[in-house]
Amino acid sequence: MKLKNDHLFKEIFCLIPARSGSKRIKHKNIMKLNGLELFLHSIKFAKKFPFLHICFSTDSKKYIEIAKKFLSVKNLRPKKLSTDYVKTYDVLKFELNRIERYFKIKFKYLLILQPTVPFRKKSDLMKAIKFIKKRGVDSVVTLNSVGGNHPLRMKIIKKGLAKNYSNERTENMLPVQKLPKVFLRSGSIYMIKREAFFKYKNLLGKKVKPIIVEGKYAINIDNLNDFILAERA
Repeated sequence: MKLKNDHLFKEIFCLIPARSGSKRIKHKNIMKLNGLELFLHSIKFAKKFPFLHICFSTDSKKYIEIAKKFLSVKNLRPKKLSTDYVKTYDVLKFELNRIERYFKIKFKYLLILQPTVPFRKKSDLMKAIKFIKKRGVDSVVTLNSVGGNHPLRMKIIKKGLAKNYSNERTENMLPVQKLPKVFLRSGSIYMIKREAFFKYKNLLGKKVKPIIVEGKYAINIDNLNDFILAERA
């Protein structure tokens, strides 16, 4: 495969993190969608591009054996990076340092492809690469509209009473169409400049360029309803 500016892909470290301990859906990352374990969809997508290194990070020997259908994978991530509350930032930092020390290289851009997102467009990743090279951009992230689930409609419960989740004291009764557009991170693409990653110690930095995704490309499998949507997509 020959893509325009192939050399740029050599500057990108691509991480696919797939921990085995899923709570909401047991063994979520290896549920089969269209005949393939869920995380394999992200690996297959990454293999469409000439990345210098695609890192599959997992705590499961079983996952490694499945991933070997497409990648050369050997190492398990440490147990301390496999708990329920581990930050993706810490996983990426560990795997990046490990690979760079081993191969004696240094990447310019860092890319995360979440294994719970089975559908992606090649054009969105190409767009992300175009954006990340620009000055005044720390990162690029895919977003999708919250639709009718607007935060100005959301409630929290305190002392048995429903209160506005937002800081508004009065109830906002405007039609959804009149409310400001709000978006969620879709999980499809996270790309950040290396310098911003270490400076801000997170995955986004301060200046974030959005790419809006819709339809099946906005599906991030967090529960069984999401999985059913993916099966029907």
